[in-house]
Amino acid sequence: MRKLKIVFFSVLFIVGLAACGLKESTDDSKDNSTNGDSKNSASEYGLIEEGKLIFAASGEFKPFSYMEGNEMVGYDIAVAEAIAEKLGLEAVQQKAKFSGIVTGVNEGRYDIAVASHTITDERLEKVNFSEAYYYSGPVIYTRPDSDIQSADDLNDKEISVSRGSTYVEMAGEYTDNIPQVDSDVVALQSLAKGHHDAVITDDITGQTAIQNGLEIENRGQLGVSEQAIAINQENEVLLAAVNQALQELKDSGELAKLSEKWIGVDITQEPEELE
Repeated sequence: MRKLKIVFFSVLFIVGLAACGLKESTDDSKDNSTNGDSKNSASEYGLIEEGKLIFAASGEFKPFSYMEGNEMVGYDIAVAEAIAEKLGLEAVQQKAKFSGIVTGVNEGRYDIAVASHTITDERLEKVNFSEAYYYSGPVIYTRPDSDIQSADDLNDKEISVSRGSTYVEMAGEYTDNIPQVDSDVVALQSLAKGHHDAVITDDITGQTAIQNGLEIENRGQLGVSEQAIAINQENEVLLAAVNQALQELKDSGELAKLSEKWIGVDITQEPEELE
């Protein structure tokens, strides 16, 4: 009888240990599932490919995205990679013509687009946008010998812009003569060579072109714009995750550092804080 009691209590002891081990395992699993940085959460984001964040950029918009060898680099690219890291995902870049990127996100070819898109009502019909990751504004650029001194002088002039950009509609307020080209840089290069009367493009793009030797001049800013990340309208989970990652990058100062590294100044502040 004594031997039976010993065996009985031994079995109870072993069962108890097993139950404790199962509880600890379950608790660990719960902890892992709530960790925002865990790659196990990737399936929640509705990605095209598990564990990868496929993002589009033009590769033709220095210093935001441009080619170095076979890879795109620049501020947009650095932001996309920082977001992917926050989400525990591998960043996979896809180079695409700017005019087709929003459609690509809408049709599910890219998870997101980090391509300096200005938030507009027209684009919001096709995609959702994150919070702004930088602020800028459209500027009139001309050759130094131009008689265009301000927006008042743009009426009926030939104004070149990047195809698919918000500048097409803006130029249409002054003229019907609007040659559209593949990128803002191409438009500015063409302007410097004697073509077109003016170009409307982003202030930072124009400044960079001047630093790189193009003989063009700033003849006035036309407003302030918010640039944000485009995300498929059906993917609210990914939108929330990207916004959270952006907020963390802003709060830590990392977003400002990326801006200073690639642009030379901090362009991540709210418009009222810009000079």
